[in-house]
Parts: sequence; structure tokens; C-alpha cells
Amino acid sequence: MIVAGCDVGSLTAKAVIMEKDAIVSHAVMEVQTSPEASGLKVMAMAMEKAQITSNDIAWCVATGYGRKHLPFANSIESEIACHGRGAFWQAPSVRTIIDIGGQDAKAIKIDDQGNVLRYQYNDKCASGTGRFLQIIAEALEVNLEDLGGLAEKSIQKLTLSNQCVVFAETEIISLVNEGHEIPNIINALHQAVANRAAALAKGIVVTPEITMTGGVAQNSGMFHALSRAMEADLIPTQHPQINGAIGAALFAQAALAGDGSAKEAANQG
Repeated sequence: MIVAGCDVGSLTAKAVIMEKDAIVSHAVMEVQTSPEASGLKVMAMAMEKAQITSNDIAWCVATGYGRKHLPFANSIESEIACHGRGAFWQAPSVRTIIDIGGQDAKAIKIDDQGNVLRYQYNDKCASGTGRFLQIIAEALEVNLEDLGGLAEKSIQKLTLSNQCVVFAETEIISLVNEGHEIPNIINALHQAVANRAAALAKGIVVTPEITMTGGVAQNSGMFHALSRAMEADLIPTQHPQINGAIGAALFAQAALAGDGSAKEAANQG
């Protein structure tokens, strides 16, 4: 049966359609005015790619900030559980997941079945999130997607002393005015965000192997910076940005496989 997972976060909405434990299609978009509108649109995008309609989806699980506002979902799951399940499916040896999202960061420890054992969550400060990178990219007048490539050109080690976004932005502007090269500043920015995420992760007693998920994981500079901060070689995943939606789709699969009432509801629907 075809299942779906929809993850509506603070900055982006993601949808994944799966069949027989394989990804059929997926879609990502920036969130709109409401979680419901974002969820409906991103699901429509994923269904169009898969050339199916909502009638073809046997079960849909919603997760993320907007999970309670998606009327098309059959059930909901926490984003912590979905990120754990999605990362385990993508890289079965993984036991620690560091997810850096748009407005928060999460460190998750899982067992050998992909179940969550412990987690730490930070949504109180933007300095360890993708939003921090976005703010600084705008201040430096560079594209967010170019940060990784620019960081690879760094030849001088700089250190940002401020953790607060406001003060860090001022510090970075001062570095620019002092004549420091942009790649060196961006590399320092990545390391500052990585150090914050690593400190969060170390609070749950990190267990190898480690991976990084979330849209920020697509930034090669951040991925390498987090490897340095964790003093470990991180395991890459093929789909870090849609990891939560993958986990949600996997929970949908499990609902159909192990819950008779879910199967009956899907058949009646």
C-alpha cells in the first residue's frame, strides 16, 4: 500500500510518499501563511510527482510544528520519534542524530531498532539553528546555499566569541570591516553553530555512530564543522532535509502492517 509522511516545520514543509519501504516521491517548500495550507500544497506536489491522488494513499502520518493542523493526516507522531525512525532507516548503524532545523536543534539517541532512548531539544535560542545561518548570510550579502562552497575556501581560522545572534551579527560585521576574507568568516560561523549543536548532543551521552539531519545538513561546511565539533566522522544520509517526513511515512507503514483497525480504516476510506 502507498503511504505518506508530511512534516510541516517552522520554515519548510516536506512530504514523502512511500510504497513497499521505498521512496516514490518527495517535495519540499517554504511554509506559507498556515500549516494547513503548507501541508496541502506540499502533499499535492509530492502526489503530482508520484502521479497519484489522495485516494491512493492508504495512511498518512503528520509530524513537525504543524502536525496538529493537517486535516488530511490519519494520525500524528512527534518529530523526535520521526527523526529517529527516518535516520535509522537511512543509515541503520546510526545511534545518535543531530538535527539542525530552521528554528531549533535536536539531539536524539536511539536504540538498535530506531526507537528513541533520550533526546535534548533547543528552541529557545537561534544561535544553533539554520535561522542563524540565514541571518548572517543576509548580512554578508551571500546566498544561503553558497555558504558551504565558500567555507571550503577558508585558509585562516577565526573564532566567533558571541553566541547571541544579535551580538554575533555585529561581531561578523566588525570582522568584515577589519578586512577579513568572507570564506574565513563563514567557516568561523559554521564552527560556532556546530559547537552549539555539539554541546547539546553531548548532554545525552553521545553513542557512535552519528549523523546530521535537517536542511542545514545539506551545507557541506556545516557538516564538516559538526564533524570537528563532535570529534567524529559523521555518517551522511541521502535525504537529510526530508528525514522527518521519511520517519512519518515509516510510521504510516507500521500502522498498516501492525494495526488491524488502521488497515480497516484505510480500506473503508
